[in-house]
Amino acid sequence: MSTATVQETRTAPETAPAGDPSLIGVPTFIVGAIALGLVLTGYVPASAVGASIAIILPATGVGQLVAAAWAASLGQNAVAAVFAVFAGFWLSYAVLVLGLIHDWFGISADAATATQGLFLIAWLTTVVLLTLGTLRLPLAFTLLFVLVDVALALVLYGTVGGSTAATTAGGYVVFAFTAVGVYLFVSALSSATGGRGLPLGRAILR
Repeated sequence: MSTATVQETRTAPETAPAGDPSLIGVPTFIVGAIALGLVLTGYVPASAVGASIAIILPATGVGQLVAAAWAASLGQNAVAAVFAVFAGFWLSYAVLVLGLIHDWFGISADAATATQGLFLIAWLTTVVLLTLGTLRLPLAFTLLFVLVDVALALVLYGTVGGSTAATTAGGYVVFAFTAVGVYLFVSALSSATGGRGLPLGRAILR
């Protein structure tokens, strides 16, 4: 190998790593959302609220973290932020449910409703900010985030207001944003396997 070849090898730009973190982030989001929707719509009795945790904690929470780390490694900062926010939501939801079931935090039965309200208010505020901050993403993502906002608002009202109907409605909205997630996953998987992605709509802001 000549000196010139060695020099060219040293100075040649490195190829940026390629990949699509949504191929991990979106399906793990979907499976957790399905489990949560089934809980909220009464598929399992109210006494079995922890039934979804076996999916949400090891699959959805961890999957969102992996997708966030992958996106960050690719320099996809907005994507990393989205997955990191939802990782925080799903993991903290699991901890909340387990904590209330096993009395980890010393929260009395009288304070349990207010504690759940605190959780929902904090996350509703955060996801609304995420929604507003990502209006330059394709419309399908905005629709997903708006539906998450609506679901959280309904479950919040159902929790603090004691309305089973509102909580159930929130569960059906969870299924609605799950359907959007399925659409996004099919689009990403199609692109990853050599096909064309599905139309995602124009961004609200440009």
